[in-house]
Amino acid sequence: MRDGGFAGRTRCHYDRKRWPEHARSPVLANTSDGKALMITIVSGLPRSGTSLMMQMLAAGGMSVLSDGERKADPDNPKGYLEWERIKQLPKEPSLIAQAEGKVVKVISQLVLSLPEGYEYRIIFMERPMAEVLRSQDEMVKRRGMSEASVNRSVLERAFQRHLIEVHQWLASNANMKVLRVEYHRVLGEPQSVAEEVTAFLGVPLEIEAMVGQVDCGLYRNRMK
Repeated sequence: MRDGGFAGRTRCHYDRKRWPEHARSPVLANTSDGKALMITIVSGLPRSGTSLMMQMLAAGGMSVLSDGERKADPDNPKGYLEWERIKQLPKEPSLIAQAEGKVVKVISQLVLSLPEGYEYRIIFMERPMAEVLRSQDEMVKRRGMSEASVNRSVLERAFQRHLIEVHQWLASNANMKVLRVEYHRVLGEPQSVAEEVTAFLGVPLEIEAMVGQVDCGLYRNRMK
């Protein structure tokens, strides 16, 4: 595994009862000709490169589900491309229908609330945990907020356990295809990553436009 990758995927075949009752749906979302519409998800921990991937997909020609409510700022000068209503997914799983044929950002914590009945292609961003935590700390400082009094090692272990749970759950569902993308590879090999993402999604995207979104100058919280 390349430097910065998380622990290897552990496959675990969960019982279907692990799907929340309110998230179950016996009917696939279909087009008028009966073909299921794919929903593209960009996920990962906060500060793991999800916004960059959203920017690449938007530049490549994908339709993005975003409301523009969260504006660009010093932490993310090119914008977040988020959809505020996705935070209600655990209570209103039917909201995901609005993402049919589009790409939407869904943080890793909310991925577990994705309902059955759809075909998902999930691009899961990965970044070294130390950089994720440092980036979060810097964002909190820039916003003048008080840092939570949580031991860094405790938080790191909690995030690692969370990621294992998420990847096990994703691997157990046949309607969810996952491409795990390392943030460092996006910065160092943007064209290769853009080509891999395009092949994974099976849709024609503008590779050069995607590559043009990568600005290594914004890689500020690297570990030495």
